[in-house]
Amino acid sequence: MYGATTSTLSKMLTSPCIQRVRKHLSDINWKTANHGCLMLNVRLCHSFDQSMDLMNGQYPASTVHSKRKYRSNSSPDQIASSQVNHILKANEYSFRVNGYDGRSGGSVVGLESNILAANSPSEDRRSAATCLQSRGMLFGVFDGHAGSACAQAVSERLFYYIAVSLLPLQTLLDIEEAVENDRPVMPMLQWHKHLNDYVSMDAGKLYFNSLRTYWQEHIDLQEDTENEDIPTALTNAFKRLDNDISLEAQVHFGDPLSLCTPLRVALSGCTACVAHVDGDNLHVANLGDSRAVLGIQEADGSWSALTLTNDHNAQNPDEMQRVLSEHPSLERKTVVKHDRLLGHLLPFRAFGDIKFKWSSELLNRMSEARPDILSGNEFAKMVPSNYHTPPYLIAEPEVTHHKLRPQDKFLILATDGLWELMHRQTVVQVIGEHLSSLNWQKPLTAVSFTLGQMQRLLQERKSRALSVLEDENSVTHLIRHALGSDGFGSVDPRRLAKMLGLPQDLARRYRDDITIIVIHFNNPVM
Repeated sequence: MYGATTSTLSKMLTSPCIQRVRKHLSDINWKTANHGCLMLNVRLCHSFDQSMDLMNGQYPASTVHSKRKYRSNSSPDQIASSQVNHILKANEYSFRVNGYDGRSGGSVVGLESNILAANSPSEDRRSAATCLQSRGMLFGVFDGHAGSACAQAVSERLFYYIAVSLLPLQTLLDIEEAVENDRPVMPMLQWHKHLNDYVSMDAGKLYFNSLRTYWQEHIDLQEDTENEDIPTALTNAFKRLDNDISLEAQVHFGDPLSLCTPLRVALSGCTACVAHVDGDNLHVANLGDSRAVLGIQEADGSWSALTLTNDHNAQNPDEMQRVLSEHPSLERKTVVKHDRLLGHLLPFRAFGDIKFKWSSELLNRMSEARPDILSGNEFAKMVPSNYHTPPYLIAEPEVTHHKLRPQDKFLILATDGLWELMHRQTVVQVIGEHLSSLNWQKPLTAVSFTLGQMQRLLQERKSRALSVLEDENSVTHLIRHALGSDGFGSVDPRRLAKMLGLPQDLARRYRDDITIIVIHFNNPVM
């Protein structure tokens, strides 16, 4: 029986039909071996789409029928392109500086920004303002956690503290005299805000009184802050605002129904990345894991990226060493667990987050006094484990200075929601090419092109031109690429639509809130 079976199999394997199948399989294997990298990339690009189909109840045909079927390019759950553009452009903002009066920063010609939420509501905030009684412009992105209260408060207040830190003594005296005599006070800042940017009205008087105390202390000390260097002014402003947030939470409880009571602000937290531009002097003060990246155009027209900030988390060895060195050696294994502060918090520097700053006694007293707020905040229910030598978290920023050069074309400030999706070089490349449109504006020389190559190139240029025209705002254009990239430098409309069409309870699993500001400098793009 065994011999007969072997003979039968031998005849089957040598049949013309099987030989043709063998040849076909051999061709497939050869192609896979030569294009394995490409095939892998294609599979990776489709993995997200397949997982989305499963979540939407669209199972592969092979799991339902034994006969193979091919999936259509259209999806009944895919949102329309008009909805895609509406979502992307709902919070976009642009501002162009008119003239150079010495107060606007001189080298800044304009800004563009956008916010795309993943949390509902978004925990990110943004701010931009011109200093009216001192020099320069201020820009900042703020990434909130455990709610948006802290990011909201910091986005409204921090620039005022910086402005006070930069004002000369005589100006502070004039402001105090006007307030004391109920006379109008000249504004310190001119804000550049989108209509959708929320402004808290709950604690205006409290915020003003804290700020006034700050400038009164400068006056009492007879400190002429005009001669104070900018890094010191930025550092003092950050630390003083965080200190005021802590004090206000201990003294002023506020309305329990308000979303921005002092205690809610202090229990939540936020990182901050702030830029101050005055002439060719650029200072960046960073607190946490948002980033500032400079877009540089080289002499040959190519783009490169220069990061001006360091992340304050467990991935930064210097920051890890700083945190460990500030606590006894007995806590070495508990201060940072699973790359988080005390096993809970990812950033090692932030505003608010009194759960990592107050003494355990004060935290316990506060939880007894205000159980109504704490019961709704899972992040602040109890003192963290291994909480022995607070504070574990600081609000002292790392300040860097950069002298702007002709090749420095723009600065990107963005929360970590962007950097989790795109590499810094890709970010600069996308914005740079959007600004210069090099790929479709340069004249063509047909000497080295065949007619077919010329046709394909013209089609590509037409596509890129339409893409540029679709987004006048370079930040919106960047977000479109971040969410819809096909892995080859173009946007896959289907992938973009699926990312933007995710239900609110699923969106946060795939991405974070994204907030970006791009500051354009007075150096024409080539």
